[in-house]
Amino acid sequence: MGADEDNGFEPATGDGPAPPDPPQARAASVRTAFAGMLQIRRLTRPGHADPESVPAPWELHRPVRAVALALEAAGVNASAVDPAGPRTATGYRVAAGEAPGTVRVEWLGPPGSGAAHEEEAALTRCSAVLRESGWTALLYRGPRRRRFLEVEPPVGIRRPDGR
Repeated sequence: MGADEDNGFEPATGDGPAPPDPPQARAASVRTAFAGMLQIRRLTRPGHADPESVPAPWELHRPVRAVALALEAAGVNASAVDPAGPRTATGYRVAAGEAPGTVRVEWLGPPGSGAAHEEEAALTRCSAVLRESGWTALLYRGPRRRRFLEVEPPVGIRRPDGR
């Protein structure tokens, strides 16, 4: 069980509603969950020179949650959707990648929000945050020339599929 699962905290992935907590309460919950994740890293990678810089096994089994938590803890805004499905906020969207153990990060927003024009700079920032948090993040162009990040554990860290 991960640190954020103990208290019911769920990191924002960009596919749900905007977090209901007041901003200060949400920020405190994010800090607590992120600190818990770093503690798990220290405890599960004791022989590593810098255990906080390498995703823990817990993260490798829940990469969407781990990546979303890293982005939210760094203060990057998450996108959001209303109950009917339309986007209501511009920000990152984290989802499972095509390969097992990988994550896809996109920059999305409501129609007319300008998210497509912001995506390169925003995803470059997301990439820097994720690299600092120990993940490998590569920027690609997908269909309709929209950019996205493919995020995976660093070389030498086994994903849940054994690769």
